Amino acid sequence: QVQLVESGGGLVQAGGSLRLSCTASRSIFDFNTMGWYLQAPGKQRELVAYITRSGWRSYADSVKGRFAISRDNAKNTVNLEMSNLKPDDTAVYYCNAKANLADYWGQGTQVTVSS
Repeated sequence: QVQLVESGGGLVQAGGSLRLSCTASRSIFDFNTMGWYLQAPGKQRELVAYITRSGWRSYADSVKGRFAISRDNAKNTVNLEMSNLKPDDTAVYYCNAKANLADYWGQGTQVTVSS
């Protein structure tokens, strides 16, 4: 079993920045991709960004140029740097790890952006 623990959420004003971190209970090299998803109230969970084992990154169109995903292999951690935040970014953010036969999720961290 794998545990993913998120941290770094909170309340921020529009235009501000936050950094989310996700620490895995084992080596993140075990996973094909590490990523972040968001779920706003009443909506489906959607992909924000992911990073592959080799470091290739992909972003949702809505966050390109504002968010940056990175990985620290030594600390088994994936980070999401969020800048120029907008009220529409308000959601619960979930860390995700994808292996060949399994999909793991963190418990989520709330991000609230006030206008």
